[in-house]
Amino acid sequence: MLDGQTLARTMQEEIRPEVAAFTSQHGRPPGLGIVLVGDNPASEVYVRNKLKAGADVGFRADLERLPASASLAETIALVERLNRSDAHDGILVQSPLPKAMGPGAEQRVFDAIAPEKDVDGLTPVNVGLLVQKRAILVACTPSGIIELLDREQIPIAGRHAVVIGRSDIVGKPMALLLLHRDATVTVCHSRTPDLSDVCRRADILIAAVGRAGLVTRDFVKPGATVVDVGMNKVTDPAVAQSLFADGHPRLALFRSKGSVLVGDVHPEVAESAGALTPVPGGVGPLTITMLMRNTLRAARARVRVA
Repeated sequence: MLDGQTLARTMQEEIRPEVAAFTSQHGRPPGLGIVLVGDNPASEVYVRNKLKAGADVGFRADLERLPASASLAETIALVERLNRSDAHDGILVQSPLPKAMGPGAEQRVFDAIAPEKDVDGLTPVNVGLLVQKRAILVACTPSGIIELLDREQIPIAGRHAVVIGRSDIVGKPMALLLLHRDATVTVCHSRTPDLSDVCRRADILIAAVGRAGLVTRDFVKPGATVVDVGMNKVTDPAVAQSLFADGHPRLALFRSKGSVLVGDVHPEVAESAGALTPVPGGVGPLTITMLMRNTLRAARARVRVA
């Protein structure tokens, strides 16, 4: 099992003295501004975890709230105020934005973030720099996965990597990072024929589609490294039963709580994979840690420019 939780704690301990040194040298801590629009319960949890992680390593971490009724113009105006702020080196707009804001709103808000403060690595400038292998700020989940593979000494160069999912947040940047590390990369999605057959050729398989238990044993070459990016809340007893056998502790947890968090990878894959990230406790903690790393990078780059 590839323990992302432990690695995240190790990296936070590494970041803390770097933040202290920055604060001592520049008379202020690195600053992160988080924009939260509306009252999505999951977003509340994610933002709380990010604020706590920022405070733990010594950042200034500020939450900027807007009501669910906020307009697109109001949200962009808030982002632009943070762009001008000398105290904030990084800006993160928590996704999703309220649907009432209209189609395309999220992209327009992300586009408004100053590239040098884009700690999620989602602006067109930073995506373009990533394509050219010149990015300083890279999407947090994919960069966290590369960090995990490196620290676990799992070779990437010369390996065949398959990425299931083509999102701007995970799938596309993941494929580019693997390509930059000399892997041969295949990107799969909902229109890929014979998906299991394609995945079975992978030395490194990244699952990032948001479908509970999609990746079964048939998808995995024995000994392959499998990284599960999925985070799915299962509330259907039939789905839980299909994932966990009677007597499994996760099934007992489901029956006591009425829900359980699972990844895109079926638990049976643990029997054939050479390495596997658990859910929870795998990729998730690293995403927040890489956000901290990106904020520190952004702060250093800003003071160099100034």
